[in-house]
Amino acid sequence: MADHPKQKSKGKLRGLPKDSSEVRISKTLSWILRHGAQSEKLYMRPDGFVRVSELLATPKLRTQLDFAGLQTIVENDTKQRYTLMSGPDEAALDAGDIWWIRANQGHSMKKVKLDLKPILSSTDIPMAVHGTNENAWRSISTQGLSKMTRNHIHLAQGVPGDGVISGMRTSAQVLIYIDVQKALDAGIPFSLSDNGVVLTEGDAEGFLRPEFFGRVEDRSGRPIAGWSPVSTTAQATENITSSHVAEV
Repeated sequence: MADHPKQKSKGKLRGLPKDSSEVRISKTLSWILRHGAQSEKLYMRPDGFVRVSELLATPKLRTQLDFAGLQTIVENDTKQRYTLMSGPDEAALDAGDIWWIRANQGHSMKKVKLDLKPILSSTDIPMAVHGTNENAWRSISTQGLSKMTRNHIHLAQGVPGDGVISGMRTSAQVLIYIDVQKALDAGIPFSLSDNGVVLTEGDAEGFLRPEFFGRVEDRSGRPIAGWSPVSTTAQATENITSSHVAEV
């Protein structure tokens, strides 16, 4: 009789084998709070909070993390990814306050509706910039930024080295500066998370198109060769014209 396929352990931590246990625990915590609450059978409030007691009892974390360790992760997180607070439990209002935790942004679960601060003018923030790598830039330069499976496109209020704590990886090679006012005037909403990340759902298809890119530079501040707002618009016009001619 053939052996049954080996099932993936429900208690397996996220991350790479080379990662330290601390890093893997942190990645697992982030994944659960942003993407995996349902698969871990956790109740999540519409504002993204889950009960800490239930989180620490999940198969992935129950032997890896206690409340003191969770507090340490939250307090030492330089990007301020989490909010840990005490408050009433709507399922047992007479039982006193309990501990709740949520990720401040980055969710893919559609039911999560964070209490975000609307950005009404480009003057509300110093800038909005997205960091990416050269390979991803090839498609972004023509299609725009996509929220993909997440609820929002993430933008930072500065670049690494400016004291920015969240919204961009330090390994970013290409910096895309957004013309926020132009996008706002076009009806694209922007908001601010609790940890200072600029968020947007993009257009109806979930994209922030290249027409809203103010400038694009490498980490040294040099313009990316072959791209400018004018050339992008011209290319889009050329594509539309070519398509029209082909149809005729």
